Amino acid sequence: MKYNVEYTDTFGGEANYCWVRREAIEVPENAKRSLIMRKAKAAMRLTGMRGVVTDMGDVIAFKPYKCCTVMFVTIEY
Repeated sequence: MKYNVEYTDTFGGEANYCWVRREAIEVPENAKRSLIMRKAKAAMRLTGMRGVVTDMGDVIAFKPYKCCTVMFVTIEY
């Protein structure tokens, strides 16, 4: 399965898109969320960065601690 990953800045806790990095990742169809997040973080050079993960069904959001940024992972249909 293919996923699109966006990493951008925030303003007031919301995505700002003053700058944005985009990548696409591929994972096996039955992959767990932990593998998807590991590959997405590696694509955005965030490996080892801790933060809060919010799974909203069709979008997974990752907000790193002590950073004004957010990463979104969405499935590519």
